[in-house]
This record gives sequence, C-alpha cells and structure tokens, in this order.
Amino acid sequence: MKLQQLRYIWEVARHKLNVSATAESLYTSQPGISKQIKLLEQELGVIIFARSGKHLTEVTEAGQRIIQVAGEILGKAQDIRSIAQEYLDNMVGALSLATTHTQARYALPPVVREFMDRYPAIKLHIQQGTPVQIADMASRGVVDMAIATEAMELFDNLVMLPCYQWNRAVLVPRGHELAEESDLTLSDLARFPIVTYVFGFTGRSQLDQAFEREGLKPQVALTAVDADVIKTYVRLGLGVGIVARMAYDPELDADLVALDASHLFGRSITKIGLRRDMFLRGFMYDFIQLFAPHLTRELVDEAMHLRDRRDVEALFAEIPLPFH
Repeated sequence: MKLQQLRYIWEVARHKLNVSATAESLYTSQPGISKQIKLLEQELGVIIFARSGKHLTEVTEAGQRIIQVAGEILGKAQDIRSIAQEYLDNMVGALSLATTHTQARYALPPVVREFMDRYPAIKLHIQQGTPVQIADMASRGVVDMAIATEAMELFDNLVMLPCYQWNRAVLVPRGHELAEESDLTLSDLARFPIVTYVFGFTGRSQLDQAFEREGLKPQVALTAVDADVIKTYVRLGLGVGIVARMAYDPELDADLVALDASHLFGRSITKIGLRRDMFLRGFMYDFIQLFAPHLTRELVDEAMHLRDRRDVEALFAEIPLPFH
C-alpha cells in the first residue's frame, strides 16, 4: 500500500469518480491512476469502486470506509510536512482558506494585507463557495480553514471558533417609500419584492425563519451569492435588498439608503472552522488572531482539544464578540 494510491482513491472520490478530471488535477495520466487503484484493490482483496466497463459508477460500502481512513492518513501526512517546515523555517509555507464572497470582499482585505506584510514568503490561497462547500473543503483537508456563518455545524470534525457578530441592512434606492421609514417592520418588507442571498448563504436561514414566525411569505424576486450583485438589482428597481450590514459602503453606495434591520432578524456570528486534528503552524495562529483578536493561541489550542461541540460553545460563551 502506497501513500500515492491513497491519494488517488481520495481524489477520484472528490472528483465524483471522474478519473480524467482527477488525472488533470494531479498532473498525471488517467491510465496510471486506474492501474494504481486496481493494484490497491488487489492488495486489499476488496473492490473500492464499482465499475461498468471502464467507467467507475459508485463507491462500494468497503470503499467508503477505506476512503474515509485514506483522507485521515493524507491529512496526517500533511501535518508531518507542516511540522517539519515549521521547524525548518516558520516564515515560509502556504495558507489556504475557503470563504464566501461577503467575507472575501468586505471582511478579509485588511487582514490579508496585514498578514502578507508580516509573512511575504507565505503563499495565500483563497477559494470561494457556498457555506456547505466551504465547510466540506475544511472538513476534508482541502483547505486549512473555513470562514463562514452557516453550515459548519454539519461536519463533526470541525471546531468552530466564533469571530464576530453582524447584523443585516435593508437597501433601497433614494426616494423609495421605505427610505424614510424609522420603524421598519417585516410587514413593510413583505409588501415589496425582495432581493437577497441564495438559501444557505450569509445567514439566509435566519431571514426565512423571521418571516415564517410572523406568518408572512416574502416575495423573493431574485437571489445571488454576491452582495454587489444584489445592490445592482436594487438599483435597477427589481426589489428591496437585504444584505449583511458590512456590505454597505456609505461612499460607494451613496445612491442607496441602508435601513437598520437588526431588530427584525437578530444577529449572526461568523466563525472560523478548523479540523480538530490538524497541526496549526505559527503563521496560522497569527492569521486567526488578525481576523479575530480575541482568538489567542492559548484559546484556540484549548478549543481544539475539546471533543464536544457544547464544550467549545461554553468556552466562548462569556467572551464578548465585536460587531462588524
């Protein structure tokens, strides 16, 4: 059994059994991957991937368990490399993170700038996706950390570190009849088409739940993953926008009016998700603390050693989170 073979089955599963796409991503040949998978199956005496002719059709029950353990082994192998690199040169390496557009566009830029000033030799990779995609990438070790508001609780091997809290704003063009509304209600909003985030993005579930509690059915006219796209369609008069408050810039968005919606939908909390068993290099701790100053190295380590999610929540229960 070779580490390379474990990587091949792991990547094939990640690429939805597409061996060609796997070979392209690994810069190797499709026949080479297929050969190594067959050699591994012969050595183990079990079938990992069911086949129809030359095509892989599904992962067998045994294959699912083998691939899960293979992922854990690959993660540990990466930890060994990280430990060695930390002792060789703690100023050199790579940091990969996955996040949503809102975080990447509005929350991360000053953090990234400060981090790159401190660590110019660190290669920083930022991927965007849905909260589920982001959490899944962190859970599988595809990225070092995930930054999101929702979905990370779906993955048991992630430790969620609360970073900051935020509220929503309702955006309307200047001159809109809601622009001068001082006591906005959900009933007011329900009278107009709404432009907001795709379900599963940036606290969208709280928005839906708030309307449901009031027995209201909002007219969601358009959804997007990008707050800038939402603002564009509000400007076109397609509806009333509901976005994270941080996505409103008084100067760049001077043609829009931002109405406070904190009393309508409550606060949301953005968190960093880390694999519980991962090795954190020194610059990773620094990035975390730049993003959330209260997350000291000692506090992060304490959270990482807790096995029960409720214990992690209790650890942070008395720590006041800043508003973004």
